[in-house]
Amino acid sequence: MTGSSGSFVRKGFVDGAAAARGVERLGDAGLPLTDQLAATADPDAALEGLLRLADALDEAGAGSGAGREMLAEVADDEGTAMRLCSVLGASAALTHHLVRHPEHWRELTDPTLGSTRAAAYAVRESMLVAVGADPQAADPVAGLPDAEAVDALRVEYRRILLRLASRDLAHHVGVDDAAAEISDLAAATLDAALAIARARVGETAQAARLAVIAMGKCGGHELNYVSDVDVVFVYEPAATESGRVDDGVALRAATQLASQLMRICSDHTREGTIWPVDANLRPEGSQGPLVRTLASHQGYYEKWAKTWEFQALLKARPVAGDADLGRRYCEMVAPLVWSAAERDGFVADVQSMRRRVVDHIPAHEAERQLKLGSGGLRDVEFAVQLLQLVHGRADPTLRDGATLSALAALTQGGYVGRADGEKLHEAYAFLRTLEHRIQLHQLRRTHVVPDDDASLRRLGRSLGYFSEPAAQLDKQWRFHRREVRRLHEKIFYRPLLGAVAKLPGTEARLSLGAAEERLAALGYADPRAALRHLEALTSGVSRTSDIQRTLLPVLLEWFADSPDPDAGLFGFRRISESLGRTPWYLTMLRDEGEVAERLAYVLGTSRYATDLLEREPQGVKMLGESLVPLSAEAVLAEMQALVERAESPEAAVVAVRAVRRRELLRIACGELVAGTDVALVGQGLSRLTDATLQATLDIATESVRRQRGLESAASRIAVIAMGRYGGFELSYGSDADVMFVHEPVEGHDAQAASSFATAVVSELRRLLSLPASDPPLEVDPDLRPEGKNGPMVRTVESYAAYYAKWSSVWEFQALLRADAIAGDQELRARFTELIDPLRFPADGLPEADVVEVRRIKARVDDERLPRGADRHTHLKLGRGGLADVEWTVQLLQMRHAGRVEGLRTPQTLPALEAAVAAELITEDDAATLAEAWRLVSRVRNAVTLVRGKPSDQLPRDAQERAAVARVLGYPQGSSDQMVNDYLRTTRRAHAVVERVFWE
Repeated sequence: MTGSSGSFVRKGFVDGAAAARGVERLGDAGLPLTDQLAATADPDAALEGLLRLADALDEAGAGSGAGREMLAEVADDEGTAMRLCSVLGASAALTHHLVRHPEHWRELTDPTLGSTRAAAYAVRESMLVAVGADPQAADPVAGLPDAEAVDALRVEYRRILLRLASRDLAHHVGVDDAAAEISDLAAATLDAALAIARARVGETAQAARLAVIAMGKCGGHELNYVSDVDVVFVYEPAATESGRVDDGVALRAATQLASQLMRICSDHTREGTIWPVDANLRPEGSQGPLVRTLASHQGYYEKWAKTWEFQALLKARPVAGDADLGRRYCEMVAPLVWSAAERDGFVADVQSMRRRVVDHIPAHEAERQLKLGSGGLRDVEFAVQLLQLVHGRADPTLRDGATLSALAALTQGGYVGRADGEKLHEAYAFLRTLEHRIQLHQLRRTHVVPDDDASLRRLGRSLGYFSEPAAQLDKQWRFHRREVRRLHEKIFYRPLLGAVAKLPGTEARLSLGAAEERLAALGYADPRAALRHLEALTSGVSRTSDIQRTLLPVLLEWFADSPDPDAGLFGFRRISESLGRTPWYLTMLRDEGEVAERLAYVLGTSRYATDLLEREPQGVKMLGESLVPLSAEAVLAEMQALVERAESPEAAVVAVRAVRRRELLRIACGELVAGTDVALVGQGLSRLTDATLQATLDIATESVRRQRGLESAASRIAVIAMGRYGGFELSYGSDADVMFVHEPVEGHDAQAASSFATAVVSELRRLLSLPASDPPLEVDPDLRPEGKNGPMVRTVESYAAYYAKWSSVWEFQALLRADAIAGDQELRARFTELIDPLRFPADGLPEADVVEVRRIKARVDDERLPRGADRHTHLKLGRGGLADVEWTVQLLQMRHAGRVEGLRTPQTLPALEAAVAAELITEDDAATLAEAWRLVSRVRNAVTLVRGKPSDQLPRDAQERAAVARVLGYPQGSSDQMVNDYLRTTRRAHAVVERVFWE
């Protein structure tokens, strides 16, 4: 009894009734074989194929019962049953072969198939013997009649393929091993086909030595079950006792041999075909001669070859014919292949080639293309090959033709991250296995995943998905496609590749032996010190050292392009020592080339940013993010969240200052590498200071409240920004000029409230001045009424009384930039209401006050300029400098803001725009002043970034001046041009000041 049709369906058969009838036809072997059949990719097809094989054996034995004997023997041997049923369920083409040659079923009884791979030389011998050739002969010649030899070649090919497929399907051979076996079989087939070709050509064949060079997947030892076999033919005239054969005779003989070999493999006979032999990868493609001499090949590759041809040659391997000539060919092309990456535009050429392949996929196939589509096999192969060609010039361990082997070497060498390498390996192995299963069914060359349910079910089961096979297959396929697409974009378009490719091959991977001479040539001032840094970074055999050896050749070039290469390398060493064991650090530099290039520029240009990075090495991550300054609200929210978790005021302010340090780095790097506008830099620095003061004010208020045992604060406090801080125009080295205002809280007397407010301000200043690893924020209250002699904090009423009785015009001028930026909102509004009429007088500035402003400006110009300073290049007090522009704008504001609302702003550039709109200054004059203000502000920032500390003098040191020029965007060697531009711009601005301010 065989069971019901329903039981067969539950086992995996589609047609339960037909399965029941078929198993019954198997007789005594039916029940023992049912589970083996049910475990195959297509149980129904496997059962039908087994019955056909039994019938074919009976027919071949003239009814002798050979079929029953086969079934009984298979049922009694689990290994044979597993191998035979797996093939019958997965490959209709091999089932057809078994029915045509039923005696070949015995090939699958070999118990060693599960553990042993046939050696390449043994496969070659089998193929040559099959066509009647002597495997030991120098030039084997087929001994069978031509038609018989051609058919024998096909039969033997499929006999060996049958054994290989059974190993693959039943014993789960790795896809790379299966592909290597297929490649060995293809090489043996080419050798046997060449033996037949020699027989066809006759004695003329002896006139030429011919080598067959496998390219593509066959050359890389990773051939599919069915694929064109790409080859290149190289020949040399044979040597005879009477001398060398005439070149013309040898050319004709080699051409005939190559042509016949191609026909023998691709012709259709009663035993079918094998695969096409494609020689279109040869020089000049289909338009070029089929065969060339070694010298002709070399001449072409050295003079005419295109980028893609060297990429193809990466996998070149001699597989048939004259072994010595094939070896010489590969030795000749190897140096050309491994220097190809140095060609102009090499990386871009390879990348554009991949894009063209994707663009030319037929629209109806694009989503189901396993090989060429986005996220397909080619994405992995192109990425691996590009990495090989760029890095393999200096690292011979990367020169393996097989994709998975090369990927393993790239991962081992640190060129690809471990996690990325593993994911790519898994995805590529899955896609190749799926490709094999698709092709194995009909032994047809296809790379398109079918969309019919029956095929998807068969493919899913062949991969081990027995529950909902089609759905599981689709899920896994889409997952691996996404991973390949993501990693291809990450690796294939890695910016670092283009930079590495530009290096000469000997310098693409660091060699300490030649490094000192190279460092001197690159412009390092102290090559020996630089060499010590390199030794520290690259010594040892760790993965970190491997990645450093990959990165440093390019980084050294980038450091050399910066104003201070030695400082750049030293900074890189210090940061690497801080972060070297951090998993993301070197991986980010390797995989995100923009980050590495930005880091090199920052380290070689800016002491200020380098100091910040050394204190905040995690900031390297920021170089891959947006460098636009954050809003005060966003920064304050982060600071407050950290303050809530702090255990003491000191710990709280350390957290606040750490956020400030990181954001200073963001702003500095934004100006250095992302071109952040100088006005936006000033705003960003000012907003960051706003958030820092607000967070610290909250900490100080709470600290003093607890110290005094109060249930609530005795006074409300506000912070008023003054000077460039109030004008949203801070630079990196600016102090925070402020005033403090308070108001007693109801229930607290005025003296206690004043004491409380003074204590809070003192605590705020103490906390911000504590020693720490971040740049200090100096809170300067000296612009308050009565200066250093006045109280630190006043009420609004006290400010009003002072301004009404004692203040001078210069104090009203200072109030032009007052901006209430932190503390109690209502108090801030009240203070602003108090000062607006004072700084923006409704009737304008009296003429006497105009004269006083001019007198003070003249005194500042004469007395405040530091001794020895150059008036032409002093950034703040020089001619056409910041003071000239800002005093001019402020005088316009004080004279006209009472009636021109647009002038009521603490910011210089918006005030200038408002003055133009009110026709108080011509558009040209305003543009001249704005240009000078922006340039001087940029130079001032650049000086601080370069030197690491503020200065108001254009640098006299040549190296610092060159660095400032680079920060400003000037090309290397343009320091003089930068100075001339500065002098011209400030001279024109000073002329405007002379007219507008003084007249």
